[in-house]
Amino acid sequence: MEILQPLLDTPSQPLLFILSFLAATLLPIGSEWLLIVMILQGFNPKQTILTATFGNYLGACTNYCIGMWGSEFLTRKLLRIDTKEQDRAKNIYEKYGSWSLLFAWLPVVGDPLCVLAGAFKVHFFRFSLLVFIGKFLRYAILAFFVLQGKGY
Repeated sequence: MEILQPLLDTPSQPLLFILSFLAATLLPIGSEWLLIVMILQGFNPKQTILTATFGNYLGACTNYCIGMWGSEFLTRKLLRIDTKEQDRAKNIYEKYGSWSLLFAWLPVVGDPLCVLAGAFKVHFFRFSLLVFIGKFLRYAILAFFVLQGKGY
């Protein structure tokens, strides 16, 4: 927890954006904790939600591009998506189609869903709309509960 202390001392919108982006791509981290801290510290909830959403959405777009133009090396080594995670995401995608992208925010299957969307050449506008809505709703609902607990 000592490593995270400097982040708690000086949270910012750019830091939230970067953490949200990385959480959707390279690192097995979450950005929700920083969103909660920032709202509790009085940051503008709307701006904070949008910052986290755009960062996480752009991270998902990176995964989409890797699926579309990348290789197995990038998927397995860079994103660390193993065969089991890919199979799980593929089953969800086959069952629900592109609507499954509303759940791109879920741990374990979210990143593979975005990679598969790129590999399956889902139209980018449809991908963007569904992924953005799902990620926005996750952060908005989280912020709602934080604000309710804060007494707003």
